[in-house]
Amino acid sequence: MSFDKLLRPKTVAIIGASSDERKVGNNVLDNVINGGFEGEIYPINPKVDQILGKQCYKSLLDIPGEVDLAVIVIKRDLVLPMLKDCVKKGVKGVVVITAGFGETGEEGRQLQREMTSLVRENGITMMGPNCLGLINPWHKLNASFGQAINLPGPIGLISQSGALITAIQDIAANDKIGFSVLASLGNKAALDEVEFLKNLQKDENTKVIAAYLEDISRGQKFMKVAERVSKTKPVVVLKSGRTAAGAKAAASHTGSLAGADSAYTSAFERSGVVRADSIEHLFDIATAFAYQPLPKGDRVAVVTNAGGPGIMMSDALEMADLTMAKLDEETKSKLTSLLPAAASANNPVDVLGDANGELYGAAIDILLASDSVDSLVVILTPQKMTDDADTAQHIVNISKKYDKPVLACFMGAQIISKGIEILRENKIPQYAIPERAARAMRQMVSYSNYKKRPLREVERFAVNKIPVIKTIKSSIERGQYEIGEVEAKNILDAYNFNVPPGMLATTVDEAVRFSNELGYPIAMKISSPDILHKSDIGGVKVGLKNASEVEDAFELMMLKIKRKKPDAEVRGVLIERMVLGGREVILGMNKDPQFGPILMFGLGGIFVEVLKDVTFGLAPLTREECLSMIESTKSYKLLTGARGQKPYDINAIVNNLQRLSQLVLDFPEIDEIDMNPLKVGHEGDGASVVDARIILSKEI
Repeated sequence: MSFDKLLRPKTVAIIGASSDERKVGNNVLDNVINGGFEGEIYPINPKVDQILGKQCYKSLLDIPGEVDLAVIVIKRDLVLPMLKDCVKKGVKGVVVITAGFGETGEEGRQLQREMTSLVRENGITMMGPNCLGLINPWHKLNASFGQAINLPGPIGLISQSGALITAIQDIAANDKIGFSVLASLGNKAALDEVEFLKNLQKDENTKVIAAYLEDISRGQKFMKVAERVSKTKPVVVLKSGRTAAGAKAAASHTGSLAGADSAYTSAFERSGVVRADSIEHLFDIATAFAYQPLPKGDRVAVVTNAGGPGIMMSDALEMADLTMAKLDEETKSKLTSLLPAAASANNPVDVLGDANGELYGAAIDILLASDSVDSLVVILTPQKMTDDADTAQHIVNISKKYDKPVLACFMGAQIISKGIEILRENKIPQYAIPERAARAMRQMVSYSNYKKRPLREVERFAVNKIPVIKTIKSSIERGQYEIGEVEAKNILDAYNFNVPPGMLATTVDEAVRFSNELGYPIAMKISSPDILHKSDIGGVKVGLKNASEVEDAFELMMLKIKRKKPDAEVRGVLIERMVLGGREVILGMNKDPQFGPILMFGLGGIFVEVLKDVTFGLAPLTREECLSMIESTKSYKLLTGARGQKPYDINAIVNNLQRLSQLVLDFPEIDEIDMNPLKVGHEGDGASVVDARIILSKEI
């Protein structure tokens, strides 16, 4: 692909240029001309000789010189033949604005597939179809039907929504935010977010990559590329479609709890992508990254001219898991000698309502010079004697002396508009309320920590794959894609999970004999490929203390099953020695279509069924990632020994998550797994799989 021809062409042809101001072809040509593009511009329309003062050509092939970029705005059925002309002409960059392809139906999808094959075979870099176009402010190129070209700046924006780009352009123009690129991906037929990430990483004008995405087509590839890019440039993504609506119905607990968004959240965390919750949040984060250095730690100092907003900011920072900097004695001494007697030299530093710009500047200078401060937030409220413009100028001047991030929170609007204008012009991020500033700072600290993170190391365990291969092959040959407890436990046993000793009894005499051999108390569970929810029909009995109870339970269970599930294939009854004590947790896996196996951890019982207190992580998982999953549950403290109780074996849970991660990657035939419950003993006692089920894919 020739990304340079797309972003920095020397010549542009607008195929479908129009003299009708109501048509897209006219808007695109007008934008290219009035955007100040300095290369050759070739309108193409066989019906007219001139449009907007430019000579018009009847065909792309009639243009005498080379064409770097072709912008196509013609009827859908003419697009593919025009792309063939692009091949003949040697065009290497194409933007297809025309709609009516993959988003419309099978006929459109087939046309789109043919376009994709054509451009890939001939080394053409194609955006779209069904897109707004492309804008490169640094190159004075506005090859779109969007708004006027923006200020050049350090933020590269890619979006699946063209309409969102036009809204963002308007907001950014008001806030003096500049862009390196604004690209509408459209249907992503040949050029998607992965390709843009790879190329914007190399773009010297792009300091931050921001994106609005509705989906990610190549999940595994996205993670690999994003992880590499994030080590050099921040990647901030606003991902829509966060609710579970539309997610496929799943047979397992894990599948039903995973929802539509958990895989994206895990993928972003894994690859260092910063997630935004709204357009406002996207701007808040991107501008902080674009215009300020990264903090070296999480200690934040606050200077304010009002006590209330200072307290609000302290609360916001604490809620964002940031640390209010504890000022050293030397710093406090300097502040005390500078400030009025009624002012506060503690953090937040209150310079009082009558503080002028000079006093603000002196306090800022002292705080930024302190080794006890990693970053600074400056609050200003518009009081009668406040000089917002002078204060803003002092913030600008002092902040340039230090390699520490400074964010501003000028709370107000019209009265302090001059100060806000100075901040924006001088690239000091400005936030209207404390919470927005705190969240932006949180993301800067998190990203700074991510960049310091060591390379991931995934542990591999010695296992026995042969029983797993045999079990899966046998099940698929029988057309049985839901593997019940007995066979599921055999698979887990091969991967060295701790499975309680058990035997499959087909008669009451076997049940009694096996129970005597295993030792009491006994758990008894029906074994049938047609009965997955065993307890619902009386297929589970626990706490059996002697042979007589085993005999009665066996006969009653068989009677109930025959009555409630007369057509079920019953293979027998699983006799297991009961696992006593311990804390019930659930481990599971569900296959995400974009990102692959996503593992789940949560506490069992009410914590799963009612509170849904679970966390997710994409395979493969490192030990640190497993531990992070466990720690991020609300009920984690119950495992650590709350209220004087003995702690549970968290290390055993980590080990089981790692083994589960290896199993599902080794066998892509596995679609879903539930280990529910996994009973975890106290520290050092390990964990045992009490119940398990596996669902195989029908597509492999």
